[in-house]
Amino acid sequence: MTRTLLAPTPAAQPAPALMLPPRPSRIGATLWSLLAAAVVLVAAAGLQISWADLPELPGRIAHYLWLMFESPNWEKLPRALFETWRSISMAWLGALLCVVLSIPLGMLAATGVGPLWLRGILRGLFAVIRAVPEVIIALVLLTVTGLTPLTGALALGLAGIGTQGKWVYETVESVRDGAPEAVRAAGGTTAEVTRWALWPAVAPALLSFALYRFEINIRTSAVLGLVGAGGIGSMLSNYTNYRQWDTVGMLLIVVIAATMIMDTISGAIRRRLMSGGR
Repeated sequence: MTRTLLAPTPAAQPAPALMLPPRPSRIGATLWSLLAAAVVLVAAAGLQISWADLPELPGRIAHYLWLMFESPNWEKLPRALFETWRSISMAWLGALLCVVLSIPLGMLAATGVGPLWLRGILRGLFAVIRAVPEVIIALVLLTVTGLTPLTGALALGLAGIGTQGKWVYETVESVRDGAPEAVRAAGGTTAEVTRWALWPAVAPALLSFALYRFEINIRTSAVLGLVGAGGIGSMLSNYTNYRQWDTVGMLLIVVIAATMIMDTISGAIRRRLMSGGR
């Protein structure tokens, strides 16, 4: 009989102790939260808010909404439509002026297109323009052009250059290097690279941004009317000052309807530009 020898079973090894990672410190996050809360408290204290009147605020808002929309006065509707058309025209001219100036300037501010010194100047100019609201630009232009819709169109056009120019050079810089390198390899200059490689790649996005600027201008044109730039905003300001709330309600309905219609049309065109036909 053959006897099989079994190897001795090794003793079970103890499991290694699990080392827990150190708990992350929350001191930094706590300090930033306390700093943000302090800023909010200081800002609220500086506004001199009457906290005792806050519970009455919803009731007052509901009261004036009732005065405006209980029975809107439609007698001024033809004039309201005419002033709305002036606001849309002002927004469109401002968008055209903005696009015509911002596209070439924005492309020169892009890396690989304009020289370094010119890029720095243009990007600084865009930042300065973005820091100035449209209303301030309109107030400055009022001393030159007067209380006309041209003031609003110029203010919208100049104010939009800052944001539109930034969109342009960021879009150009996001283009892949394949097409520009191919044009350069064929002996193309910087102008030819911009024309035949960069522009075809960024044109749909830039046209979409132009339509988006038009949508923004429609909303802003109503605000510029409050400072005398013309359009539906001036009419709204006048009737608000005279406390004719039924007419103010009608004007608000016209403004909301016109803005929604233009947004729908502009959005459809923008989607067609970005995705093409079906």
